[in-house]
Parts: sequence; C-alpha cells; structure tokens
Amino acid sequence: VQLVESGGVLVHPGGSLRLSCAASGFGFRSYIMTWRRQAPGKESELVASISSGGGSIIYADYVKGRITISRDNAKNSVYLQMNSLKPEDTAVYYCKALNTAYNYWGQGTRVTVSS
Repeated sequence: VQLVESGGVLVHPGGSLRLSCAASGFGFRSYIMTWRRQAPGKESELVASISSGGGSIIYADYVKGRITISRDNAKNSVYLQMNSLKPEDTAVYYCKALNTAYNYWGQGTRVTVSS
C-alpha cells in the first residue's frame, strides 16, 4: 500500500497550489479519501474529505471557499486545489484513505506560506 503526496512548496500569501496524492496497492475507488494537515506544534486536523464516488464532499470551516478536493478514480489519485493561501495554512499535508476496516496514510508534503 502506498500513498504518495506531492506538490508542496513555498508560496507567497494569496498564492495557489495543487497537491496530489497517488495511491497504489489497495482498492482506491472504494475508499473515502481525506486531506489532513499538521502545523508545527499542533495536532493533525481534517482539511477536506471526499467520498468514494466523489459525490459527497466535506470541508473544514477554515478552508471553505479557498480549497477544492477532487479525485480521479481512473488514475487512483486525489487532489487538493488551494487558493488564497494564508500563513496559517503552513503545515505538512497528508492524504489518508479510509473505509470501515482500514486506513492508510501518506508521508506528507510540506506547504509553507510566507512572504
């Protein structure tokens, strides 16, 4: 099982970026996919979640209107489009796959928002 995140970079406040997570080794299309983040000195928190078919999406209140989660089941991938980034969005972003029996984490990709 592998979840490999990519796309984390240093970006200026107000900027945009797109995170990707490529999955392999499990039945991706039957899993809920989530993006979580962990800022320095803080606990992990949910950013967004998307159902297995993509029809149900949940966003944390602090990112609503700025972030879009999507998935491509043909490519076993999930994405996080991030706009209007703020310094407080600085964190390591992880993708997580879950169903009723299992959950898998990626290694994370670091996003730094700074001028």
